[in-house]
Amino acid sequence: MAGPPIFHRLFVANRGEVAARVARTAERMGIAVVFGVSEADRDAPWTDGHEQVVLGPARAAQSYLDPVRVIQAAKQSHCSALHPGWGFLAESPLLAALCEQHGVTFVGPPAHAMWLMGKKTPAKGAMRRAGMTLIPGSEGILSSADHALEVADTIGYPVLLKAESGGGGRGMRIARSRDEVARAYEDASAEALAAFGDPRLYLEKLVEGGRHVEIQVMCDRYGSGIHVGERDCTVQRNHQKLIEESPSPVLDAAERARALESAVRAAVSIGYVGAGTMELLLDRDTGDRGTLRFMEMNTRLQVEHCGSEARSGLDLVAMQLEAAAGHRLKLAQDDVKLEGHAIECRINAEDPTEGFRPCPGVITRFELPRDHEGLRFDTHVVPGYEVPPHYDSLICKAVARGRDRNEACDRMISALEAMRVEGVRTTIPMHLAILRSPDFREHRYDTRTIPGWS
Repeated sequence: MAGPPIFHRLFVANRGEVAARVARTAERMGIAVVFGVSEADRDAPWTDGHEQVVLGPARAAQSYLDPVRVIQAAKQSHCSALHPGWGFLAESPLLAALCEQHGVTFVGPPAHAMWLMGKKTPAKGAMRRAGMTLIPGSEGILSSADHALEVADTIGYPVLLKAESGGGGRGMRIARSRDEVARAYEDASAEALAAFGDPRLYLEKLVEGGRHVEIQVMCDRYGSGIHVGERDCTVQRNHQKLIEESPSPVLDAAERARALESAVRAAVSIGYVGAGTMELLLDRDTGDRGTLRFMEMNTRLQVEHCGSEARSGLDLVAMQLEAAAGHRLKLAQDDVKLEGHAIECRINAEDPTEGFRPCPGVITRFELPRDHEGLRFDTHVVPGYEVPPHYDSLICKAVARGRDRNEACDRMISALEAMRVEGVRTTIPMHLAILRSPDFREHRYDTRTIPGWS
């Protein structure tokens, strides 16, 4: 007989597919869910039958991104725990600290771990001490353009100057020779100051032609951790992932084993709790199959966690909730069985033929394939749903699992062909072009290209 729920009421501080996904698991665990919504999302389809609290106007800065409003809403709705989802405030150490101060359990890592991994150079230092392989670069913050030149001359060109407080590709400039360093430093610093209020920079060797690989880790508060394999997220545009798959189709088995073990050890070493993702770059210049080098850690569950769930059979949101409640991990690493191959496509209301122009509007028809083996669809959309112009345009995540990569690809193609979405343009045609591309099937691509499309 199941015991009482680990939390009685959970405040979900997110929207759309994210909120629906978290609520699905929480309610299966007997936890009542309260949604925090903006005025634009009031009475949205995914909130049907649930209590909701309006956080503020449609503008995210005055609703989903306001930590004070969020914690006030959680307290006023008598929730004992808060799940930030992924995106918005999911990586905010301030929100985690406010939860701690007000007696609300934050479903995520402690504030100190979030702060550490949110700062690029302290994070790199911590990962270096934990034994992870890093991209060559400056040991810390650059003091001047001359300092940048000194480091670049030592590690070799091209180099990448990056904002200490950066994200989304802002505050980044490439220097391919000594003559370009001073200008790159000046431009990156100015953009970083304008975007983040912090002009500080660090420098890394620019890895060109690499592949983006991430490792899913899960830790409890007692010093135990496991990984749930890796995902390859190389197919992306402007640092936004389009297709993810697990396992990586190009990773050497020995390098995979080394990196997975290192990622868990590193997460445990900083007192991490819950779900996290180590972001790595596969440097193909260091050997026949390459070396995985640490870039950053996302201190939250990722959009693409479904691929890891498809291969492992685990519910990572449930494991997050258990870890937050102080439970020990129920699994040792040897208990995690990763089987087959999984591919996830993010279906957005965007027009890829028009520079990925967002396409808000009413979805007049929305039909998903039924009775297709190995398929999963995570969505908050129903016919008549209006895609708002204020937020991310994701409308559905499609996940296909097969015995091998080819079967997973074929199942995904069949699923996308059978989907019916009318009223807005979507990225489905682009996903089909990629999946049918010989370059994608034969792994002839890297982070600079979109196979079958670019």
